Amino acid sequence: MNFIYPQDLKAKPNMWLWSLKDFAIIGIGALLGAVFLIYLRQVLPIGIVAIYAFMTIKLDDTTIMDYIRFAVRYFITTQQYYEWR
Repeated sequence: MNFIYPQDLKAKPNMWLWSLKDFAIIGIGALLGAVFLIYLRQVLPIGIVAIYAFMTIKLDDTTIMDYIRFAVRYFITTQQYYEWR
């Protein structure tokens, strides 16, 4: 038998573009959103799951949510320090 091992054995498990935890949340949310859509004709839960799925896409160990958090921290919440000489 041949096994394919990841390069870094201490890395977090991933499923396609999401971490395994996020993938489970997206799957359960999509299932519940489908139930809401079928029985209550509510589109909002599916929209929330779609936004969460988009925000947690992981590329090069950084999610889109992390990138937005870093941008808000850099541009809005932290003071920039400039020194003129």
